[in-house]
Amino acid sequence: MKFMAAKPVILASGSPRRKELLGLLGFPFEIILSQVSENLAIGDMDRKQYVEALAKEKTMAVAQLHDSAIVIGSDTIVSLDGRIYPKPEDAEEAKRFLQELSNNTHTVTTGVGIYVNGEVVTFSVETKVTFRKLDMALIDAYVASGDPMDKAGAYGIQTAGALFVDKIEGDYHAVVGLPIAKLAAYLQGLGLISIGGPVH
Repeated sequence: MKFMAAKPVILASGSPRRKELLGLLGFPFEIILSQVSENLAIGDMDRKQYVEALAKEKTMAVAQLHDSAIVIGSDTIVSLDGRIYPKPEDAEEAKRFLQELSNNTHTVTTGVGIYVNGEVVTFSVETKVTFRKLDMALIDAYVASGDPMDKAGAYGIQTAGALFVDKIEGDYHAVVGLPIAKLAAYLQGLGLISIGGPVH
């Protein structure tokens, strides 16, 4: 099954995971990194407002230079008890994150921005992930692999981080980094993609 896009599509992310998921829709797209800092001040925003604001910033940063395209940006955060767990700054922080997430249920919130014709539409998806109790030997070995360093919350559910997960409630692909089913529905609803032929 392949979709056709009404305009050129740009993914405003260097994430190989988002690239792979968007590739499931079958249309060609270009990757252009947004260069937007992920340290947006959260202020009075809730989790969904925060990730949607960040996704919008990433989307607009690329769209300003490519305004005739469909630009898709995304951001993912991990949170537990009101605290946000970004990408760890070093191995020690990664270990601390995983120790705190151990034996707890945290929330993964992924925001998506879609730019077309001068406007950005945003949405977000929340998924609950429960970790089993992790021992330090497992945490140390995982952090030593380098895998958690570019991932919110210091783990990747699609890599060895899957070994930590006891239960997931919600959209698995949103935890990976892009809620592809909901994104496809939005793109179809906006008339930006269609199955099997160009959009008229």
